[in-house]
Amino acid sequence: MDLDGIKALQKELSDMIGVSGHEDEVGDFILSIIEKEALADKAWKDPLGNILAVIKSDKENDRILFDAHTDEIGFMVSHIDQKGFLRFVPVGGWDIRILLGQSVVISTDSGKNFHGIIGSSPPHLSSPSERKKIVSIDQMYIDIGLNSKEEVQASNITVGTVGTLVSPFLDLPNNMVRGKAFDDRTGCNVLIHLLRALKNNNSQKETYLFNFAVQEEFDRIGTVTGAYKLDPTMAIAVENTTAADVPNIKLSKIPAFIGKGPAISVADKSILCSPYLNKRIIENAKINNIPYQIKKPMYGKTNAGKIQLTREGVKSTVVSVPCRYIHSPTSLLKLDDIYYTIELLKAFIENKASI
Repeated sequence: MDLDGIKALQKELSDMIGVSGHEDEVGDFILSIIEKEALADKAWKDPLGNILAVIKSDKENDRILFDAHTDEIGFMVSHIDQKGFLRFVPVGGWDIRILLGQSVVISTDSGKNFHGIIGSSPPHLSSPSERKKIVSIDQMYIDIGLNSKEEVQASNITVGTVGTLVSPFLDLPNNMVRGKAFDDRTGCNVLIHLLRALKNNNSQKETYLFNFAVQEEFDRIGTVTGAYKLDPTMAIAVENTTAADVPNIKLSKIPAFIGKGPAISVADKSILCSPYLNKRIIENAKINNIPYQIKKPMYGKTNAGKIQLTREGVKSTVVSVPCRYIHSPTSLLKLDDIYYTIELLKAFIENKASI
């Protein structure tokens, strides 16, 4: 495992389109890696589209679930007007202030993608007072260059077709990269590398379960069914989280920092994390000299909040890769933080601290 390999996989995952409820491209790609490289004893796609995998143990010990979600936020076409302009509704949590003028890509059932732009009334035709207001989504539209409703429909774009904002994956200085859908293709990247590490693990003590879950951005649906099927005794959700280490944010309000390693949650808006799991994570990080940070509560919701409610209850926590500008078309993270997140989970599995 090296940063180049991490970066290459991050780019592949980032460039794919997988809006909530439409994650097949991402899921099929992940399943193909698991099957081609023989990374699990069993791997399959469930009826919702989750990619589930199991690495069995002969010992009757814990069943540890690692969860990351494959979906990204996007939008859904809600109306096609006679001139070919598309009205849309959000899928997941967009900040509407950033939408105007953004490049979009629409994914059709036929497999063809259409690029376009989000527009509204031109500023030159607006009054000074109107230009000071935030434009609501119902005043926006998507222009994909087609001239009529008939042209749009002939292109297999209908009400219900989905798409997302798009920007290219690029290298920045200091091992930083930018791209779309880092939330949570980063977690998928981590889990694929963890599966590869486990393939060479000759001292397996537990059964390891993996859920590459769908529809996290739409009430965390896939993790519910996946966790029920896999029946874990403990779980770690692997996420991207907000790195608000930017101007105008008070130090006391910054949930996590770029470049300080994986962020371990103690609580978010969906969960009070397991002290037992956090102790095991932290003690093994110390033994292996792996940098980590504690994410400030109570920001966001994660799949862990749903997993903990599975069956009679599951000890759960969250480990995240800090990322600036998540839930936008262009996120920014440091590859070293992904590397150390993988190392942290490997150390958790090896459990030299014997917790």
